[in-house]
Amino acid sequence: MTTIGKKGDIWFTSDQHYSHANVIRFCNRPFADVEEMNEALISNYNERVKPEDTVYHLGDFSFARNPAPVFYRLNGNKNLVLGNHDWKRLGDLKKLPWGWIKDVYNLRIADTKIWLAHFAHRSWPAGHRGAIHLYGHSHGNLPDLGRSTDAGVDAWDYKPVHLDEILRMMKNREVGKHH
Repeated sequence: MTTIGKKGDIWFTSDQHYSHANVIRFCNRPFADVEEMNEALISNYNERVKPEDTVYHLGDFSFARNPAPVFYRLNGNKNLVLGNHDWKRLGDLKKLPWGWIKDVYNLRIADTKIWLAHFAHRSWPAGHRGAIHLYGHSHGNLPDLGRSTDAGVDAWDYKPVHLDEILRMMKNREVGKHH
């Protein structure tokens, strides 16, 4: 399945931590301050994501008291899987026009099933049948397990990852054993 360049591309991302100054130090991000980080993340995002695309944000979107200014600068139709830090701003996040906000989500694109969660799982729905698992939270510090990988910006050069990139990566990965 190839989808890059088609109208309505599909992207995944996580752990932008917009307006979170300490994440620069915690994750050794190459930014001088939070303003530089925010601008780089927004620019990287919009270079890839077009207005008609769909983006699945896998948590820890923003630390800003008001996440709306960043949200409205980002292209695409955005959906949110809640991260551990999103709960602190849930009221503000719910005011934004996300397609949906969920704790976890079982996405199906044609014959591909993708389990979306903020936290990495050792097993996931239909993992033993080839389903993919995308997560965030670990900031690129957790090794992949079978057909699962970190979709966070720290693992993908501070950019969203396209569905095709995920599918190519997972193509020859071992399918999990049935429990």
